[in-house]
Amino acid sequence: MKKVLVPVLLATLLAACSSTGTFDQPAGGAAVDERSKGEGSGVATVTAPSASGSGIAALTDPKNILSKRSVMFDFDSYIINDEFRPLVEAHAKFLVQNPTMKMLIQGNADERGSREYNLALGQKRADAVRKALTLLGAKEAQIESVSLGEEKPRCTEATEACYAQNRRGDMLYSGEF
Repeated sequence: MKKVLVPVLLATLLAACSSTGTFDQPAGGAAVDERSKGEGSGVATVTAPSASGSGIAALTDPKNILSKRSVMFDFDSYIINDEFRPLVEAHAKFLVQNPTMKMLIQGNADERGSREYNLALGQKRADAVRKALTLLGAKEAQIESVSLGEEKPRCTEATEACYAQNRRGDMLYSGEF
């Protein structure tokens, strides 16, 4: 009886942990949310704001886009929204201009969902930012991506506004991690 029960329990556990999301990862591009297909999603050209003062001081200058370090995500998504593309482009340009700089991207999720699911979603978010940066010219060796899942919340209230603050990818540079 035990010989049959153990494999059945393992198969059930694996099936329960599998993802049934609606996301595709095209071979040559960014992730696509199946829900947004057919809604007239075209390719938009975005010009990054100038990363003036592209030295290290620009990373802490509140007037510079490089001082912003978080890419926010929609619920249950790892697609970089258009409003954060200029930020990602500015950081990619900074990394290209400073090839010795290293970046750590920490993917985060809100508390909804299981710990395993949130770790996986956080990793997908961090990887989406990393992939965007490398497609824009940053070297893969400069960037590491990790998931923190729900373990590092910015806000702990059980409100949608609070959950939104926790769905993010944080970009940290050498010396900040």
